[in-house]
Amino acid sequence: MKTFDATIFELAPVAMWIEDFSGVKRMFDQWRSEGVEDIRAFLKEDMTRVADCSQQIRVLQVNSKTLELFEARDLEHLVENIAVVFRDDMLESHINELAALWDGKTDFCSNAVNYSLSGRRMDIQLKGSVMPGHEETLGQILLTTEDVTAREDARRNETQSRRHAEGLFEHSPVSLWVEDFSQIRELIETVRSRGIIDFRVFMDVHPEFVRQCMSEIRVIDVNQATLDLFGAPDVHTLLLRQPEIFRDEMEKPFREQLMDLWEGKLYHQREVVNYALDGAIRHILLHFAVLPGHEEDWSQVQVALTDITARKKAESYLEYLGKHDVLTKLHNRAFFTDEMNRLERKPLRPVSAILMDLNGLKEANDQLGHDAGDALLRRFGEVLNGVVSLPNNAARIGGDEFAILMPGADQKAVTSMVETIRELLNINNQFYSNTPISVSIGCASSREGETMEDMVKRADMAMYDDKRAYYAGHSSIDVLASRPLPTEKAASTA
Repeated sequence: MKTFDATIFELAPVAMWIEDFSGVKRMFDQWRSEGVEDIRAFLKEDMTRVADCSQQIRVLQVNSKTLELFEARDLEHLVENIAVVFRDDMLESHINELAALWDGKTDFCSNAVNYSLSGRRMDIQLKGSVMPGHEETLGQILLTTEDVTAREDARRNETQSRRHAEGLFEHSPVSLWVEDFSQIRELIETVRSRGIIDFRVFMDVHPEFVRQCMSEIRVIDVNQATLDLFGAPDVHTLLLRQPEIFRDEMEKPFREQLMDLWEGKLYHQREVVNYALDGAIRHILLHFAVLPGHEEDWSQVQVALTDITARKKAESYLEYLGKHDVLTKLHNRAFFTDEMNRLERKPLRPVSAILMDLNGLKEANDQLGHDAGDALLRRFGEVLNGVVSLPNNAARIGGDEFAILMPGADQKAVTSMVETIRELLNINNQFYSNTPISVSIGCASSREGETMEDMVKRADMAMYDDKRAYYAGHSSIDVLASRPLPTEKAASTA
């Protein structure tokens, strides 16, 4: 039996040691007599006590696998260099073994770090068992040391990768949401199983289905950038107040998102509008992606929200500049031309136009400076902005030239508009009595078969008639002009 046991020990595929812990047992007895009860706290209090215990251990025998693992020629070579094998953070893990033996356990297991004689670091899974008949003295303990470095490296790499991914998620400058769409997938597949082919028509007929899908989204996690984007103090508040963020027109882009999913598009993007918790609008570029490995159930999807509010504002401002005069805040000539072409194509008639030109602007610029002239233009723009509203449009079409297009308006409506302009201009001039505004006005309403261009030309001619009459009665810059409305007859005569 002894020979058979020795053979098994020698041929075992794992490193095996037989060690004598009787010296450790004697130290335990001494410490107990001194009143030590909590061995873990006692050892951690002074790590030299752990080292002292380690020095009391004697190696009796090792097998060939042990010599191979630790790169030792023989038992003597290994024992002579045992300080190389057990060092550094080995003492910390050694406390677990000592505590198990202190508590009277005959079996123990722990993870440790050992080193081969060449200095190669190894993660070790250590298992120990007090051999029968040595329970009182701990004279023989069988230990196995299995090299689990590859496993621990994989675990560490997995932990590092997870922390890296968590770091990228949490510290991303882009708002990231991890969501569960599995219930939405089930709802869509249920619809498909009913033989529905045209999903868009189905959603049109059953808008409640879209709302149900929205309610089935489960948020798993969000990052800090999400809280910052929507002004939420914490995740709980954000999730509790989601209806304030996703509201108004959000259902429409979500319908398109469902349509993409119906067609198997698991990665897509679109622009949406959300709202911060303080009510501020957020223009968002939404990127949707079903995460790898979840294509069959959609249980994890990532939604990335990029704030493009500043870009949209810039685009809106550029669009505004393209159609507006910055000084007067009225539409510009480009818009006026486009509106003329649009009205030309429309059947709505009549269409009326009012053409206006400031009197004496050049003289004001020459005598008072261009800032004074700009102030007159700006004031007249304020008057027109206060009078003109859709469907009518006012525009600055030249340096001191202005126009109003009035679709559907007849001569009576035009007369009323001009009277209102003159009334507001009079009021404005009362506030600026030192620099009153004078304006020449001409108007026309479209005739049957007449083009918009010809109609505007008639209004322009009437305006010049009015201007000639003004200058005929004034030898220099006059202050307040309150001329009567040029009639359609005067325009046609011109």
